Amino acid sequence: MHDEVKWITRATFLIALGAAPLQGAVTSQDWGKLPDGRTAHLYTVSSPTVTIKLSDYGARLVSVSVPDRNNQKADISLGYPDLASYGPGKDPYFGPIVGRFGNRLNSGTFPLEGKTFHVSTNEGPNTLHGGKEGFDRKMWLGKVLRDGVLFTLVSPDGDQGFPGKLTVQVAYTLTGNSLKIHYSAVTSKPTVVNLTNHGYWNLSGAGNGTVLGEQMQIFAHHYTPVDKQLIPTGEIAPVEGTPFDFTKPKAIGQDIHAGNEQLVLAGEGYDHNWVLDGKAGVMHPALLLYDPASGRTLKFETTEPGLQWYSGNGLQKTKLPNGQNYPKYGAVVLETQHFPDSPNQPKWPTTELKPEQTLNSTTVLTFGVKK
Repeated sequence: MHDEVKWITRATFLIALGAAPLQGAVTSQDWGKLPDGRTAHLYTVSSPTVTIKLSDYGARLVSVSVPDRNNQKADISLGYPDLASYGPGKDPYFGPIVGRFGNRLNSGTFPLEGKTFHVSTNEGPNTLHGGKEGFDRKMWLGKVLRDGVLFTLVSPDGDQGFPGKLTVQVAYTLTGNSLKIHYSAVTSKPTVVNLTNHGYWNLSGAGNGTVLGEQMQIFAHHYTPVDKQLIPTGEIAPVEGTPFDFTKPKAIGQDIHAGNEQLVLAGEGYDHNWVLDGKAGVMHPALLLYDPASGRTLKFETTEPGLQWYSGNGLQKTKLPNGQNYPKYGAVVLETQHFPDSPNQPKWPTTELKPEQTLNSTTVLTFGVKK
């Protein structure tokens, strides 16, 4: 194992995971082979109330099964039961860790320490979620923990054009009805990093209609408007008096067809970053999601400064496991992260990582039920 991996494990994860007694169980099984012959694995992590499935292909969250108010379990995270259904052009980032840089980089370029770097582009002229072969398409090394799985990836210097050998660890741990995702990384050269999980959520159950009736509250009074390519303009705008105001719980669909220019740019829906009210680096609330039909709730807390969320505006182009198409607005993507295109916005929270530093970030998802 690389020295960096040993160092992160000892110095970071033993502290982050703590020594709480195990509440559930972890199992693993072969999940199929990639085109190059490597075997992917599926890990199942269970607590008395929640069952999650993970894969080392993309350090991916494959499914999350939780009960409703009638104690009926359903999978609320979009994904596929088989490995062959995943891959470029097959799934729209269902559940993986995305990186090196989650979300968009304008024109696939950024300045760093007096140099301009050009990285892989995969959304027109721009870079989305790390480029043509981001972390979602990589095989990670999985290690079973007492109550979860630790995934490790070594991204070589120059991977997709990004500088520095980057060693990343992501730990998913399940305690009761809370799923903690802890990220850590070190680099051999100055670089930029923005890591997040790209899970799709429908609290009524994956493939069970739209999320327009689900109620959301976001702990943010500002957001970052975008241009026609969904690149932030650099403005930090107040949400008050706009369809982007979720400071109090409201239905996702309440204003989605309001004709607001920003909603139209995103495909008649949301695909924007909210500037969270809490202090970056300190755990703070990000959002609350509630489904009146099932009673299920989902709470996000994070140390990240931003929340990018997407209302599934293009999901109708994607197949369900049964071969039918998901409906438009069939799920929301909730990404706790730094702001999109941050390296090109020097006044925004920095995503730079230097060799003498260790990146640490934590997001906690708590699943519940309202009777």
